Amino acid sequence: MLTLEKFEEASEVVKQVTQETKLIYSDYFSHMTGNKVYLKPENMQRTGAYKLRGAYYKISTLSQEEREKGLITASAGNHAQGVAYAAKAFGAKAVIVMPTTTPLIKVERTKSYGAEVVLFGDVYDEACAHAYELAEEHGYTFIHPFDDPAVATGQGTIAMEIIKELPLVDYILVPVGGGGLATGVSTLAKLLNPNIKVIGVEPKGANCLQVSVDKGEVTTLPHVNTIADGTAVKTPGEHIFPYLQKNLDDIITVEDDELIVSFLDMVENHKMIVENSGLLTVAALKHLNVKNKKIVSVLSGGNMDVITMASVVQMGLIQRDRIFTISVLLPDRPGELTRVSQLIAQQQGNIIKLDHNQFYSTNRNAAVELKITMEAFGTEHKQQIVDELEKSGYKPRLIRPNL
Repeated sequence: MLTLEKFEEASEVVKQVTQETKLIYSDYFSHMTGNKVYLKPENMQRTGAYKLRGAYYKISTLSQEEREKGLITASAGNHAQGVAYAAKAFGAKAVIVMPTTTPLIKVERTKSYGAEVVLFGDVYDEACAHAYELAEEHGYTFIHPFDDPAVATGQGTIAMEIIKELPLVDYILVPVGGGGLATGVSTLAKLLNPNIKVIGVEPKGANCLQVSVDKGEVTTLPHVNTIADGTAVKTPGEHIFPYLQKNLDDIITVEDDELIVSFLDMVENHKMIVENSGLLTVAALKHLNVKNKKIVSVLSGGNMDVITMASVVQMGLIQRDRIFTISVLLPDRPGELTRVSQLIAQQQGNIIKLDHNQFYSTNRNAAVELKITMEAFGTEHKQQIVDELEKSGYKPRLIRPNL
């Protein structure tokens, strides 16, 4: 069903609801990798993610009778919003089953499009099973988030836009959860130019496609554990799996810590908010052993709640040694705290938190503990501050920041 004719049809259909997400050339990532890196900012798409494409195209292929029954799906958030928006455009009822761990911003935005939201299960797979039960009970038409050729065709319209804008693209990196986006993009890319390499990127804690490809059959992970909630899927799509086997050139997995650093990179260098799943392709750039290639990283979505954002920023600053904490032991006498503070200030360290514990030892005259959390410019600056404290007779001990 994933034919060039269908992709062309879908490309025209989705234009009714999507907005242009033209490629953005990244000086920062290009310099970092030695390639020409472009970003496909689907985080700027209407509903905040690419999922609107597949949902709208799928619903457009339904009969009026199927739409009038009401639509139901399961989603960690982005497909939910896509279905809710598309259902509203077609005047159809939408019921969305979302995992209880879904960020609040995705739940609220889904409701804002007029959908009924049901929270169930800890991960997508549990929510999906419940959605199937409700579909059978109420006669709803189920819109699968990824294991549907029509949905995958809608998602593949991204590749049509990329290749029209950058005909000589060498690599396209796509995030992988269940595999719908990767199916559409890789299949169309190969139809248009078999020389384009399409790489799927999964979180290491939810690498269901990598395991399935290695085993040669669809495989369910016993559990998933990742901050990339949009790709926290245990089982890849069964119907689309043959397309993935045939058209994906490779699969890269990345650690959650890499996503945290990539979030900072994106905010500081491109002033864009991209959710953790959308950052998979950015983190994967460091894993590609190529030079002087034209590479497109698909940023699949930007629906991230503020609390998660704050946590990721904090952890990113700690990882990059821009925030760190030391513990030093001081004699309990006047002026010692001032002396330590002056030493740090002379090295341009910025103290943001102090914890002075006089009860560290029963002999307060011998030692009290001072925990200092401070800002630095990076690893080299951090080490400079620590070295200066050591030269001055203190014995700083690095500990985990507690902000």
